[in-house]
Amino acid sequence: MTTTTSDLRTFLSAAARNPAVVGAIAPSAAKLCRRLAQIVPSTRPSTVVELGAGTGAVSDAISRRLQPGSRHVALEIDRRLAERLRHSRPHLEVVTADASDLGTILEARGVERVDAVVSGLPWSLIPPARQGRILTDVGRLLAPDAAFTTFAYLHALQLSGARRLRRLLHESFDEVITSRCVWRNVPPALTYVCRRPRRTR
Repeated sequence: MTTTTSDLRTFLSAAARNPAVVGAIAPSAAKLCRRLAQIVPSTRPSTVVELGAGTGAVSDAISRRLQPGSRHVALEIDRRLAERLRHSRPHLEVVTADASDLGTILEARGVERVDAVVSGLPWSLIPPARQGRILTDVGRLLAPDAAFTTFAYLHALQLSGARRLRRLLHESFDEVITSRCVWRNVPPALTYVCRRPRRTR
């Protein structure tokens, strides 16, 4: 699927309704979605968790890589966005929940290990303690060869929240790779690909 006018209206409505949890002004561009989804295994069935699924732009990029027998669990805190995802993408296992409850949510669904975690969360709007809890759960759940990916907006990189996130990523993972900027995203953004969690966190 591609982002439609209806998707954009839905996204803007969610942002206006709940700006404290929706940190963007438009769904992610196709190129950014593909970058985020690149960590998803495309040669075997896998279990993938998506944090902050929004209108499903990144979900679609993930789905294009998934093999038969895979499981795609998508967390979305906004109830209207989550309900729209359930109707428009019935193949997703949509959970209306806060990502800081990730460990409990997956445990209740019998998920002990995941092959990729893809995040569209607005990290700058998430308090530091909750950021740490999310990344701790992610690190605990990732399979040995799995990865975590997320993004940051170029214009905000020097803000305290963005600097704090980078520090936290480097504290949480042995390897953090920063991509080149996706200029056609609104606003321009880059991605972080993180591997080998530091299990001692």
